[in-house]
Amino acid sequence: MHRTNIYLEDAQIELLDRLAQGEGISRAELIRRLLDRSLVGDDRDLAADLEAIDGSFGALADVGDLELDRRPDDRAAHLERVWRLGT
Repeated sequence: MHRTNIYLEDAQIELLDRLAQGEGISRAELIRRLLDRSLVGDDRDLAADLEAIDGSFGALADVGDLELDRRPDDRAAHLERVWRLGT
């Protein structure tokens, strides 16, 4: 294994640490896993995501009408956060 130093923004460190803590792994291990997924094109997570989506289809069918308290800009703000995570 080789040591590599990189410069990250504060927001990137915070997100990495939150994700690592949630998975119970170190920041370094999380970065290695993210690199592996990106460099190797690991689509196992995509397959699991699609399976979860398929499995959840109709899960709220018996709930009836859901009232969502969303402002018009909430979707745009969410998409912006997701986009920043991918860049």
